[in-house]
Amino acid sequence: MQPLQIGKYSVRYPLIQGGMGVRISAGRLAGHVAKSGGVGLVAAAGIALNSGLYDGRNFFQAETEAFKAELRKAYEIAPDGIIGVNVMVALSDFEPLVKAAIDGGAKIIVCGAGLPMGLPELTADHPDVALVPIVSSLRAAQLIVRKWRKAYNRLPDAVVVEDPDTAGGHLGEKMENIGTGEYDQYATIRDIKAYFRDECGANIPVIAAGGIWDRADLEHALAEGADGVQMASRFVCTEECDASDEFKQRYIDCTAEDIGLIMSPAGLPGRAILSNKENIRQYDLDHHTACRMGCLKKCSYKESGERFCIVTALDRAQRGDVETGMVFCGTNAWKADRITTVQAIFDELFGDVPEK
Repeated sequence: MQPLQIGKYSVRYPLIQGGMGVRISAGRLAGHVAKSGGVGLVAAAGIALNSGLYDGRNFFQAETEAFKAELRKAYEIAPDGIIGVNVMVALSDFEPLVKAAIDGGAKIIVCGAGLPMGLPELTADHPDVALVPIVSSLRAAQLIVRKWRKAYNRLPDAVVVEDPDTAGGHLGEKMENIGTGEYDQYATIRDIKAYFRDECGANIPVIAAGGIWDRADLEHALAEGADGVQMASRFVCTEECDASDEFKQRYIDCTAEDIGLIMSPAGLPGRAILSNKENIRQYDLDHHTACRMGCLKKCSYKESGERFCIVTALDRAQRGDVETGMVFCGTNAWKADRITTVQAIFDELFGDVPEK
């Protein structure tokens, strides 16, 4: 398999570890993925929670400090690794977090949950930082490219194409359009590659995300035209993942039927293990939870108390309360059957196949 070139960075293996917010993919996981030869991502969303830096009043300050602390931790593990970040456009502190990522030495910035139209302006003084938007359609990619070319004379360094039918966490598609069987991820990937080639005169890598679990999935993605893959759920059940043991065990114990869609207060569908769905909302009712952080630009819980506080629900699960907390995952999470290591996953995906 060929190395993956993203901007000025050559990644030994064509794999990006997907960003999983609220400290599921923090410095330890990202560092070990980078050490093994992939791109390790520290996810920005809710990174201050359970960090020791948040005192109940200083959320936004703690977010930027915790973000930089996790990047330092990742680089301690993989000093020469390709370490980046995932920053959701939907976050209230999107711009400060992008700046904190640059200050922390992030080599790649991946952005989803919205279109990062102004991202090149925020990174203008740091041209070596690779910029990678997440999209689910050719149209979204075209909108970003047209804006970036006109305003900043810049193209993305790569694009991640996320399959809403299989990916975990927040999804960039309307609820009613998910699972209809109409979406063709690899047709979208080929269309975006052709657009870059024919309209931009550029060979930009396009990465497949969603539903990638094993070597067969990886090889299928590459055969269908992807230049690499992004994997998130597969790395949860590793010793190096920053989640609690209880969070990881929920993956091991769940069935395919436990995994489904829920409407996030962010206004986006999310995929999670929903066997405890009623308890998530009930926790906020029982504890009269108020929005203390304002972490999202748009949030129905912040605005009207509708649904639930998503960041605290994710935080509870990360700490080990999987009865009232939310466990995000992709459709293949049920395939997890043991705790392994990051290196073992890389060995499976990229190691030599013995002759039959």
